[in-house]
Amino acid sequence: MNIALMAHDNKKDLMVQFCTAYAGILSKHTICATNITGKMVAEATGLPIHLFLARVHGGAEQIGARIAYNEIDMVLFFNDPRDEKSCESVSYISRLCDQNNIPFASNVATAEMLVLGLSRGDLDWRDIVNPKTKPFTALF
Repeated sequence: MNIALMAHDNKKDLMVQFCTAYAGILSKHTICATNITGKMVAEATGLPIHLFLARVHGGAEQIGARIAYNEIDMVLFFNDPRDEKSCESVSYISRLCDQNNIPFASNVATAEMLVLGLSRGDLDWRDIVNPKTKPFTALF
């Protein structure tokens, strides 16, 4: 599965902790992330992560395009609801996920449910929707 990671500034450390805790599960999948979040997670976990631009420089739009083309199977976007100026990007990504039936988590509790479901095979239906005819990394 292709998993996208994003996090607002106040939630980046939480994303690192989450990915550290679930590195065993995440390591079996292809991960992409916005630049700063991805670098932090990669340094802490050793997971290979394809980096997009920082969210504020267009990374949300880059990931959004991959969602629109059904190239992403799950999005974990740790949102800081107190940061009103950043809520636009969460809404944008959330709407795209809803339009394309892509599992989306905006907080650690939902992310944990999705990742544990992923490890049980609960999201295998995405393989039917998004068959892997080409390696994910070739799309970048």
